[in-house]
Amino acid sequence: MPIERKIREYLHKEAETMECPPAISKRIEQSYSQYFQRKRSEINMKKRLISGLVATAILIPTAAFAAPNLIEMLTRTPMTVEQVKVDEDGKATLEKLYNAFPETKSFEIINASKVQGVQTSIILQEKGGIGKKISLHTNGITGAIEHVNQENWEPKEKPLTALTDQEIRSKVDDLIDKMFGNIEEYEFAMEQMENPDQKTFMLNYTKKGSKTPFYQVFVQDNTISVSLIGGETTPLNNKVEGFFSTNGKPDYTADSFLNDEKLFSLLKISPTELKQELAKGKSVVEIAASKNVSKQQVIDVIANTQAEGQIQGENNDDVPKSNRSSEQMLKAVEPKVVQVIEHKTETPW
Repeated sequence: MPIERKIREYLHKEAETMECPPAISKRIEQSYSQYFQRKRSEINMKKRLISGLVATAILIPTAAFAAPNLIEMLTRTPMTVEQVKVDEDGKATLEKLYNAFPETKSFEIINASKVQGVQTSIILQEKGGIGKKISLHTNGITGAIEHVNQENWEPKEKPLTALTDQEIRSKVDDLIDKMFGNIEEYEFAMEQMENPDQKTFMLNYTKKGSKTPFYQVFVQDNTISVSLIGGETTPLNNKVEGFFSTNGKPDYTADSFLNDEKLFSLLKISPTELKQELAKGKSVVEIAASKNVSKQQVIDVIANTQAEGQIQGENNDDVPKSNRSSEQMLKAVEPKVVQVIEHKTETPW
């Protein structure tokens, strides 16, 4: 058995008898919040995210099921049914769901919330409060659905884990195909987790030639939980890490946004020189001003690069279609760009 699985199973058993001190809970909350912020810049930072997901999978039983609960640590704004139906992400998410599973048009929205600039979540269930249920979590910048939970779609007498491996795969294939797109180009691997308390299967869908999963799925009891992970991307040739710090640690969202050849050209500065200037406690806006470059010019360059990356990823089928125009993508990413370029490192190096 791989050492990672041995560690994971041991930690699962030990965790049941442990009580987490408040101080540690707070540190976990802060770490997860920082991780989730890094996840927003998914186009250029996927390799880092894979490492984060692997670490989470070791420490948290069936990580895909735990993720939505962990996200609750972030500040959520509840949404009414009416708000969901007029919200840009909400409308697009529901439209995709209704096209994939027409029967859900009669489902009730029992819960919805938004973490501004991070995620929109919607939970629907058959009327009456019992039966089929589906949860959707959408990226607040790209508009892509990143996580789907499908619960109780099989009869209680024969739940998912009572089906054959082929039947389970068929159910998962159908969910991914309808919610994310054609999966014929993916290689497939399935294993049963060594969890004596609850039968659990993990399924990985990997693009040919890639070493990391594009979709990771957990099947437990009568629930299918699909997470869009995203595979690998080619690193930039001129890339610099650790432009500045946030909460005492390198800000990887900033790295993703600022590793922009067009930005370096606009500012007439090299990545290393930009990092050195930021290390002195300056903001990108201040550095730009010293070179007679306006704040809006900086915003436009970075936002355009992020939108172009998303569009290219969609055209190459590297990420699911978001059904957003370039203008909508720009509007969604601009507030985060402003946050990055106005920030000053908290730890001058």
